[in-house]
Amino acid sequence: MPLKTLALAGAFSLLATGAYAGCAYQNETPLKSLTAGFEAWKAVTDAMIECGNFEPELDQEFRTKQPAAFAATPSLYQIGGVSNGTITPLVNEGTIRALDDLVEMHGQQLRPNQLIRIDGSVMAVAMMVNTQHLQYREDILSDLGIAVPTTWDEVLTAAETIQAAGMVDYPIGATMKAGWNIAQDFVNMYLGFGGQFVNDDNTPAVNSEAGAKALEMMDKLTAYMDPEYLTSDSTYVQQQFQQGKIAISNLWASRAAAMDDPNESQVVGKVASAAAPTAMEGGPPATTLWWDGIVIAANISDEEAEAAFRLAMEGLDTEMVTAANDEAIWLVEGYQPGRLAEGAIATATASPSPAAYPSTTQMGLMHTALGNNLPDFFTGTKSAEETLASVEAEYLTAAREAGLVQ
Repeated sequence: MPLKTLALAGAFSLLATGAYAGCAYQNETPLKSLTAGFEAWKAVTDAMIECGNFEPELDQEFRTKQPAAFAATPSLYQIGGVSNGTITPLVNEGTIRALDDLVEMHGQQLRPNQLIRIDGSVMAVAMMVNTQHLQYREDILSDLGIAVPTTWDEVLTAAETIQAAGMVDYPIGATMKAGWNIAQDFVNMYLGFGGQFVNDDNTPAVNSEAGAKALEMMDKLTAYMDPEYLTSDSTYVQQQFQQGKIAISNLWASRAAAMDDPNESQVVGKVASAAAPTAMEGGPPATTLWWDGIVIAANISDEEAEAAFRLAMEGLDTEMVTAANDEAIWLVEGYQPGRLAEGAIATATASPSPAAYPSTTQMGLMHTALGNNLPDFFTGTKSAEETLASVEAEYLTAAREAGLVQ
């Protein structure tokens, strides 16, 4: 399913009593889920908790835990939270089940763009779209007379002005934690420079001019960041914004609502969003489009699977969206785009548009190789060319083991 179609269609578009007042029924089957830990997943799992007999586990390291947990017999969780970047290992290992029969029984309210089909079968139900886009301190840019940056070169110029003014600790925050996060930031910038990850024969293609340019731009940006940027993930950057320590970041849209949470943010009403900056003239926003949604484990009984799917549908209903409208760009009926969704929508509707993150085995291997090797460049251990050569070597080893390359 094209992610742009999924994004745009979603973006514009029975109360019980007693302990289960927010749920249409009482769940009698003990169920557990493993998902990411951002606010949208909290809203969904909180709605599911209201039905009873449900224990959610929200963990930002979910992607490393899910494969083994779902491969267990029986699976350690009945419900999983995935994205187009994390579903592939579960599909490849056969640890999640096709949902066509469950959709027919309990998913009549689902929109067609929520049904994620792989090889013709519904394997996931999407609940939201997500992307990394520009978030910025509107008050600081206004006070300093800085136009909202539309390119990464403009971000650098803005950062220099902000740093000279001394209005924040660091002009820029970035999700460059060693591992998955730094790999994703490279993926965004590399695509922005027109790069491709593998050739037609599945051999790697990142040790290229686009790869060198991506690393060069990322390196320039680090001059305006907290020196500990290799430990900085999405939660870290979110908190930097909330505490008034940074002014600009290409951060996940799913984190935007937290900026206006008066219980934890010192910058309520001061953070705005815009399309992700471009890396080169005429290029797309340097980011990727994502969806997040639910899957159901294969290694459980049919009765548990039905109970799990029914519970998930309760978490993805209009009542939940009405209560948590600004926590995500929901694909669920009832969503009304708010102020903090503007940047994500501008990103998704840009022309040319950013690519959807590739849900392929090749990309999974490449992402891992990038995460393992990119820190060597930023610590000065290796040059850009040496680093990208190491990425390609690790990818090739894994691709041969997977039978993708002879």
